[in-house]
Amino acid sequence: MTEAARMSFDIPWIALAGPTASGKTALALALAERLAQPVEIVSVDSALVYRGMDIGTAKPTADERARVPHHLIDLIEPTQAYSAAQFVADAEGAMAGIRARGALPLLVGGTMLYFKALIDGLDAMPASVPEVRAAIEADAAVRGWAALHAELAQVDPVTAKRLAPLDAQRISRALEVWRVSGQPISAFHREREAQAPAGPFLSLEPDSRAWLHGRINQRFDLMLDAGLVEEVQRLRARGDLQLEMPSMRCVGYRQVWEALDAGLSGAALRARVKETGSAATRQLAKRQITWLRGMPWRLGVTCDAPDPLALLLQRLREKVPAL
Repeated sequence: MTEAARMSFDIPWIALAGPTASGKTALALALAERLAQPVEIVSVDSALVYRGMDIGTAKPTADERARVPHHLIDLIEPTQAYSAAQFVADAEGAMAGIRARGALPLLVGGTMLYFKALIDGLDAMPASVPEVRAAIEADAAVRGWAALHAELAQVDPVTAKRLAPLDAQRISRALEVWRVSGQPISAFHREREAQAPAGPFLSLEPDSRAWLHGRINQRFDLMLDAGLVEEVQRLRARGDLQLEMPSMRCVGYRQVWEALDAGLSGAALRARVKETGSAATRQLAKRQITWLRGMPWRLGVTCDAPDPLALLLQRLREKVPAL
């Protein structure tokens, strides 16, 4: 190994974040193959942890995973829950193993909550109580999540204000914390100054939203051609999944499930899923970009530039010349 390669190991990891459809997978593979030392990718994506959900999550293919080792993919069944705390534990374990093998971890994904948890740490709050959560979900089945959002607004207006009325997972957790502790979940969120991360944090950001929206539309066409509807039909046929589970609320899966519930098929189903799925993905991308732009220490990379890999390498070497 060269002296420059040894120096580069002074950083614990490199992160590559960006909105959905910004080209993270292709750029991560290209970056990993351009650096002087071996690299292994750690997924920072709350959807890639689910087994059997491949098309709608744009999961790296077997060929892509053969090019560069990947971690934190296909960890759990879609019936299971996965938290930011579990991600931090799994990511830290994976990175320790990668470094022990003499390689450099490359964190890649768009789940900004996971990045924040890894960089800033987690707030201590009550553990989940299955009985309380089950009671909340039973209540929601009768009254609807909008009604429970209104209930949350009475006891924790700070949290309710930042949650959509149908954000079942977060509304449920906030009400659970209130019922278990008697305190709003916002009371457990400590105010912290933005922490500069331990490694270089590359942020893919498009100059043109129209460019990103075009890629999102194209991605949905490709997913539908690849069998997204059939993938959701297989998941529904299992009999142990419900629409309100976190796995089935992933963008794309929810829209196909709802279209199937509406009795649509063929061209009508495809048109509905492309319209509603693309709209939901655009909203997700907007939230991801907003979050990234709130990170003052990020290394911005224009992902719709003619040669984003060259820009990415330039920004990275500005921060870590040894790379």
